[in-house]
Amino acid sequence: MMVHGGSRYAAIKPLDEALAWALALLLSISLVMVYSASIAYAEADAATQNRYFYLLRHIVFMVIGLSAAYVAFQVPTKFWQKYSGQLFMIGIALLILVLIPGIGRVVNGSRRWISLFVLNLQPSEIMKFATVLYAADYTVRKTHKLHSLKEGFAPMFMAMVVVAFLLLREPDFGALMVVMSIAMGILFLGGINMRIFSGLAVMAVVAIVLLIISSPYRLKRVLGFMDPWDDPYGKGYQLSHSLIAIGRGEWFGVGLGGSIEKLFYLPEAHTDFIMAVIAEEFGFVGICILIGLYAWIVRRAFHIGVECKKLERFYQALVAQGLGIWLGIQVFFNIGVNMGLLPTKGLTLPLMSFGGSAMMMNLVAMAVLLRVDYENRRIMRGFKV
Repeated sequence: MMVHGGSRYAAIKPLDEALAWALALLLSISLVMVYSASIAYAEADAATQNRYFYLLRHIVFMVIGLSAAYVAFQVPTKFWQKYSGQLFMIGIALLILVLIPGIGRVVNGSRRWISLFVLNLQPSEIMKFATVLYAADYTVRKTHKLHSLKEGFAPMFMAMVVVAFLLLREPDFGALMVVMSIAMGILFLGGINMRIFSGLAVMAVVAIVLLIISSPYRLKRVLGFMDPWDDPYGKGYQLSHSLIAIGRGEWFGVGLGGSIEKLFYLPEAHTDFIMAVIAEEFGFVGICILIGLYAWIVRRAFHIGVECKKLERFYQALVAQGLGIWLGIQVFFNIGVNMGLLPTKGLTLPLMSFGGSAMMMNLVAMAVLLRVDYENRRIMRGFKV
């Protein structure tokens, strides 16, 4: 596009460069750390016997995710708003499909994946994205009814009950916590009646306590999290080794590749507990840099949402901020689990951990965020979107 000094026809940058660089840095760190965390396991595994096995698969996942993100960036946000309900129903259909024996793949006692040969599709990751889009659209459509328990809150509550039931059947308690946080956060930002929201928060806490008490599996995890050293070779094994890894890192870490805990001591070192390996190899300073990158992205997501509100693009505002909530809350949960602040859950570190579905949906989510920002700048320059 030709530049005409000071006019509305000045060239529009397709990407928020600061946000794009933060994402690029996270993906670059991810490649290095997935390789570092998985090299010993991949080399010793009789099924692979290739030190580059997980790195190569991670690159494939990243390429697939970036391709999907490129397509998502081309899609106007009006499309997501128009079909948010259908996408939410597709997410529910996939959650039902994964529970069918012979279709859903069982790993470590959980039925969370559908095999697509190239990657294992995890419906809960799609549901997180669908929840952002649907909750934002619902909140905008019901803006004038959010003060009403029956008309404003009840329909969304019932939809979340269905999702919760399906996720608990897998079981995937971690994904449930993220989905509920997204829905509640968007409703709060959309202006839901505070009495209703407070009541919902209390009900959520009570429900979580009852779910923990009613399930020996979840109760065992909570007890193990509260005192991992009570049974360091049993229920506290994973957390105790995560804490050892973090402790060994001290201020500046033991250096890239120098982690001891990744050598068959710390389970899931390249997936759920990659943060512990980063802490061991790069120390407190490395973790602060990592958290700083995530904080920048979340801050930018909320800032983009504020810009949308100024332009009266309320759906896009809630989508941007909902994506920020998703990223922020999952980072908080993952790091909290690694540090022993929260019970162990099967949640990856966004844009960092090894995993096909998670990486793909995280990249698609960030592409939508970049698209929202791009449309904002087009509108401010006087163009249509």
